[in-house]
Amino acid sequence: MSSSTQDLILQLHLGNTFGALFIGVTLAAILFGLSNIQAFVYFQSHKGTGISFHKLVVAWLWILDALHLFLIVHCVYYYLVAHYADINVLTEIVWSFKLQIVIDVIIVYGVHLLYFHRIWIIAKGRSRVLPIAVGVIIVSGSGVAIALIWAIYQCHVFSDLIKIEWATFMALGTITFVDFVIASSLCYLLAISRTGFSSTDSMLTKLMAYIINTGCLTSMCSLSAMITCAVMPHNFIFLGVEFLVAKLYVNSFLALLNAPYYLQPATETNHSAEVRMHHGIYRPELNVIASQGEEFQASRKSTYKHPGDDVIHLTRSAMSRRPIEVTVETNSFSSV
Repeated sequence: MSSSTQDLILQLHLGNTFGALFIGVTLAAILFGLSNIQAFVYFQSHKGTGISFHKLVVAWLWILDALHLFLIVHCVYYYLVAHYADINVLTEIVWSFKLQIVIDVIIVYGVHLLYFHRIWIIAKGRSRVLPIAVGVIIVSGSGVAIALIWAIYQCHVFSDLIKIEWATFMALGTITFVDFVIASSLCYLLAISRTGFSSTDSMLTKLMAYIINTGCLTSMCSLSAMITCAVMPHNFIFLGVEFLVAKLYVNSFLALLNAPYYLQPATETNHSAEVRMHHGIYRPELNVIASQGEEFQASRKSTYKHPGDDVIHLTRSAMSRRPIEVTVETNSFSSV
């Protein structure tokens, strides 16, 4: 390699340009591994239920996540391996870099729509003003996403990215604002859904903590990309951070879907005393079971089961005594 070529490579500052992209791809691959675990947990906890809407959503998100990883890996491989030390190629934008922006937008916008779907379901039976307002904000953000895609395809070399900083700021700022609106709306709807039962309210509180944490994580990543782009526009650190945005969105939504799986064991352990509820009392003179609610009908069959017997037969001596109190264990988790 000639000395002039080495000088040109040093002038490119590979550490904070393509080195930053390499680090971003490495972290993105780790997050993709986490999304694989999340998808596996979801399918395992819902096996035997047939094809459902959320199963298709999980598969769709996983495919887009894998495609996004393939594109950014190809991008880094193209610059650092296939065209190593080729200065002319290093300054050009490869097709996979542009396409990964499109996939990134689809993932973020798709997850926002899925969160809107959750808000619409939770708000059932209440005023539709809040869900409609959230939907209008999300749809309005799609215009900014389209503008970003159009701007990125007008760029041919990396120096052109400085000219479209406005599109980057608008896109990242919009998705951060939408994240805040979605997290606030979900937390508000869950807060007004409290029932007064400590087990259910504890579950809702944990779900709100999940939503706030995941919303803050994606917002912090978007803000970090925006800040690094504003402070250091001549390197690729903000692009390395941008590689992580799509992965965090996929993991955040899968974590919300898997929240019942993660929270249910803790709820059963911490509230075992509350889970045991008095279901009914056998009264000989009435020969009926006084039910306390229709929500426990499903557990009635298992109430009268005895190890080795199909049905408990009550004798006259048992009937002549005081009323027998029957207790059942119910699942305290309430699906949102």
